[in-house]
Amino acid sequence: QVQLVESGGGSVQAGGSLRLSCAASGYHYSSSCMAWFRQAPGKEREGVAALYIGVKSTYYADSVKGRFTISQDNAKNTVYLQMNSLKPEDTAMYYCAAYMSCGTGLVPFRDYTYFGQGTQVTVSS
Repeated sequence: QVQLVESGGGSVQAGGSLRLSCAASGYHYSSSCMAWFRQAPGKEREGVAALYIGVKSTYYADSVKGRFTISQDNAKNTVYLQMNSLKPEDTAMYYCAAYMSCGTGLVPFRDYTYFGQGTQVTVSS
């Protein structure tokens, strides 16, 4: 059974930093792709960062490029999202997601099928 458990959310002032963690279990982690999504009130869920575990290739949405970093700790089956220079518009529920068997590389955000329960990030101005 696939399990994705996020942690690390909280409240921070604009310009601050947070690090989110996602502990994965129940599947073949090393061949998967992992991603972080977010959903703000009244908005659609959007993908912000992705990581191909096997080759460590990454992708970032333009809105977070240069400020967020996705990384992994294979020994812990854990993916992180380091968020720096946070802005009020980064306020959202953040979700970890997984795609099994990435194969040749990163997959589109729309193809992710497994999601965690989410962790709230609130950035005040």
